[in-house]
Amino acid sequence: MAKATTLSNAAVQAEGDALAALLNNGYLRIYSGSQPATADTAIGAQVLLAELRFGATAAGATSTGGVITFNAITSDTDAKATNTAAWFRALKSDGSTGVFDGTADVSGNSPNLVLSTTSIVQHATVSCSSFTHTIAKTTSGS
Repeated sequence: MAKATTLSNAAVQAEGDALAALLNNGYLRIYSGSQPATADTAIGAQVLLAELRFGATAAGATSTGGVITFNAITSDTDAKATNTAAWFRALKSDGSTGVFDGTADVSGNSPNLVLSTTSIVQHATVSCSSFTHTIAKTTSGS
């Protein structure tokens, strides 16, 4: 029989709150190029475009549906390079420990990280208008 794991509301809330706490005072780095296979994969030829910062409390309480809605994120007022934003890596406050990666795009494309534009210009300001992450309540596999 195949695995079919389901989590309770309490479990997804706890998992989401723990994940969000890892990002307190952390970094949100936006890159061009292909997203690595995992958040543990080293950055290769991808170009760092901007580095935003999470607040002291990165997010409020996770919803019963597992949605983490991040609090306001400090903009990067001096983008590092000119290129097209494609993905991000969220890191702990040490600036080196990856927590998770995700897509970065404009709102109509349903990314994890919503930007006003994906066309990043060096020395310009980069900000995000919304950022959410959802903890899956069900998983399946063999």
